[in-house]
Amino acid sequence: MSRIVVTGIGITSAIGEDLTANHQSLKNGVCGISLDTTLPSKYSGILPLAEIRTSTQTLRENLDVQEPGVTRTTLLALKALSEAIADAGLTAAQLNAPDTALIGASTVGGMCNTDELYRDANSETSGSPFLASYDCASVFLYLQQRYRIGGICNTINTACSSSANALMYGARLLRKGLAKRVIAGGVDSLAKFTVNGFNSLRILSPFPCTPFDRDRRGLNLGEGAAFLVLEKESDITNRKLYAEFRGWGNANDAFHPSSLSEQGDGPFLSMKEAVDCAGVTTSDIGFINAHGTATENNDEVESRAMIRLFETVPPFASTKSNTGHTLGAAGAMGAVYSVLSLQQQEIYPSLHFSQPIVSTGLAPVQFYAARKLDHVMSNSFGFGGNCTSLIFSKA
Repeated sequence: MSRIVVTGIGITSAIGEDLTANHQSLKNGVCGISLDTTLPSKYSGILPLAEIRTSTQTLRENLDVQEPGVTRTTLLALKALSEAIADAGLTAAQLNAPDTALIGASTVGGMCNTDELYRDANSETSGSPFLASYDCASVFLYLQQRYRIGGICNTINTACSSSANALMYGARLLRKGLAKRVIAGGVDSLAKFTVNGFNSLRILSPFPCTPFDRDRRGLNLGEGAAFLVLEKESDITNRKLYAEFRGWGNANDAFHPSSLSEQGDGPFLSMKEAVDCAGVTTSDIGFINAHGTATENNDEVESRAMIRLFETVPPFASTKSNTGHTLGAAGAMGAVYSVLSLQQQEIYPSLHFSQPIVSTGLAPVQFYAARKLDHVMSNSFGFGGNCTSLIFSKA
């Protein structure tokens, strides 16, 4: 069976507007989390957030978006998708073909414009231009129509594992012959809806987050978008390959609406399934891009699951200390950073770490380093215990 490979990447985040900028920020340990944000919320200036500094209006102008009712979420997705398509060298004819699929993920979608919708509902008799954005698939319907993508188009929402599941689903389409090329990824923008919601759970940190630290206080929300172009190696010639997308696993421990079981059954099973799917051993994994939200539950549970699976836990880190937790985009962004690790043969550190969790004693990578890597795992664990692990291998 032909290998599934990554042929194009697009990403925008609080640490860089494109792939090159993100790579340099990871190498230099840049943190995009700040109190200085423009989100119109009573928590602005109080709770740190990881905001992309380009305004919504500037995004509209730069991307030549004229239609009313297009949300910031859609604009961020369009920016990253455009980069991925150009990077892979996909032609209009290929995009329009019925064997090109678009699989996207988001948790916020058009809810970032709740205030505008409410205002319009009370002041406009003709309805709000943002009403259509509340369709759960609105972001990816827009992208599909903008690029006239001719194949399967689907939207996945499994909370924080959404875009990891989009990538897994896209790979399965290729394996089953239901697509020849897949553009898969995710997006979320900052919104009062999610800031208020996560604050009600008491898991937002008043400081930049400290993944896997003994004294971690919680997560910081961020925004971003990332897409990867997946194709079978047998279908491409004379084009660059970033990495092989070798294995994946999904499991659900069905323990709690927003927490994982103490022994990490979901994370353990998703990582084990990904290893088995990839046809490698646990000792082959050279680095783990961990879910690492810096919440009390996740980091201890993820650590326990790694200890259960690996005889010796490989180096690991969480790039959420750079970008914040980008929810529906987090899985795809973690995948991009994992691919960069393989392509560049380097690992990126967790920021702000001080002391290991007492019950596990594990410490993440704390310094940038060159390292020989053949296989990298990327973890994404969502609300409801929906856990997904991906394995990328050196091309």
